[in-house]
Amino acid sequence: MEKILWQHIQTVKKTSPLVHNITNYVVMNNTANALLAAGASPIMSHAQEEVGDMVGICQALVINIGTLDPYWVRSMILAVNKANELSKPWVLDPVGAGATDYRNRTLSDLLALRPTVIRGNASEIMALAKANVSHTKGVDSTAESNEAIDAAISLNKEYGSVVCVSGAIDIVVDNDQTLYLRNGSPLMTKVTGLGCSATSIIGAFIGVVSNKSEAVAAAMSLLAISGELGSKQSSGPGTLQVELLDKLHNITETEFMNTIRISRN
Repeated sequence: MEKILWQHIQTVKKTSPLVHNITNYVVMNNTANALLAAGASPIMSHAQEEVGDMVGICQALVINIGTLDPYWVRSMILAVNKANELSKPWVLDPVGAGATDYRNRTLSDLLALRPTVIRGNASEIMALAKANVSHTKGVDSTAESNEAIDAAISLNKEYGSVVCVSGAIDIVVDNDQTLYLRNGSPLMTKVTGLGCSATSIIGAFIGVVSNKSEAVAAAMSLLAISGELGSKQSSGPGTLQVELLDKLHNITETEFMNTIRISRN
């Protein structure tokens, strides 16, 4: 499995997939830089007049609901419908799921369009599955990732989406397979938008890798390992951002293979 994931990382770097992001304006710069460092090409566009055309030229679509308003929601729906029409993969980041009725209604509409992948923290995944979870703490999770496994399985069965629960342990659920990824650094929680960066990197991988659960695992492993290695050279969250981007760009096979910690079920 580890060797396969490394091959997928190289596929992204060699093919430089174009990724259309309708994402929140807090993280646009971070997300674009992360995609570039990983080898992909970002497009940030939410104008309703062009989202359909943008989806047409991109390999994947990323939908992130972090900073909602009615115009952007309409843009998301238009883009997703076009992606589905063209059989383009798309990933949903349900930022703050469970926090407000408006956010929940928007997510219900997007889920009905059957995302290829859903990536969120434990509280968000549990809220999507309407599990027994308290309101999210802003965009932060109030639950551990392993508490959301049943919710992830439920979403996978209902919508056919590969579901990724991110946290201290990243968990990827697809059909009867569950992967546990045990990389990363606590310092990563002090940098805004790394979860959003993970979602966009997933978008790059699902755009060029046919096995979508492997694509998700490769994307999450790449970011977590880059953060883990980068944190060793960092004095705080500011320098971590720089070190992480550099490691996304120049990580070696030896570093990846010696660091990855992955297991099944």
